[in-house]
Amino acid sequence: MWIDSHCHLDAPEFDADRDRVIAEARSAGVEAQILPAIRAANWPHLKVLCDGHPDLFPAYGLHPMFLADHRPEHLPQLRQWVERERPVAVGECGLDFFVDGLDPETQRDFLRGQLDLAAEFDLPVILHARRAVDALLVELRRYGGRLRGVVHSYSGSEEQAQQLFKLGFCLGIGGPVTYERAQRLRRLVARMPIEFLVLETDAPDQPPAWSRGTRNTPGHLPDIAEQVALLRHMDIVSLARETQTNTRNLFRLPIR
Repeated sequence: MWIDSHCHLDAPEFDADRDRVIAEARSAGVEAQILPAIRAANWPHLKVLCDGHPDLFPAYGLHPMFLADHRPEHLPQLRQWVERERPVAVGECGLDFFVDGLDPETQRDFLRGQLDLAAEFDLPVILHARRAVDALLVELRRYGGRLRGVVHSYSGSEEQAQQLFKLGFCLGIGGPVTYERAQRLRRLVARMPIEFLVLETDAPDQPPAWSRGTRNTPGHLPDIAEQVALLRHMDIVSLARETQTNTRNLFRLPIR
């Protein structure tokens, strides 16, 4: 059984067949999914979706790529949502220095506000970091070990990963690891400590190599896991057990 630690099932790409996608994921052995929000306008829809499915767990946050949609008042509103709804995590939040036009200081302001919330409510944080892992490490060190979480769709170096492990952070691994050209990521996944590995799809984005150019779905997670097991020379049952335990413990999921 698998847990998708990062899936945007509330995205409009799933509006036409969301129930079928959920059913197919369950049939494939995906027993739970964590759905991180990206902007304040999405929080109500995400809540309704997760309330209707006991195997979908929400996280509420403000994604750096949607900086134009965020307002200063969204941070106190997020605090109210976290306090009232008790999600499994804060996020998706983080830093993105790849996309042009996203002011770095404004990104940091929103990130710090969300990290403060995660520390206050003892929740993990779901982090996005593109060309920004070093800057993210600077922010995380400010909390002196009071934070836990995952850097999803990790694309940094092995040295940066080691620093994240020292801070107690996991790495989210998904579709990109299935591409042969992703040699640096593959080497990292093959050698990293298993206790910091969680699996994800990031659906509808980042499809695996065999579905390139199509919509990704959480049902692809077991096939992505097979690629990870091959890289690590592990049997698939052991990988399922280890990654499920990691994800369940990180997010304190109420599943067996």
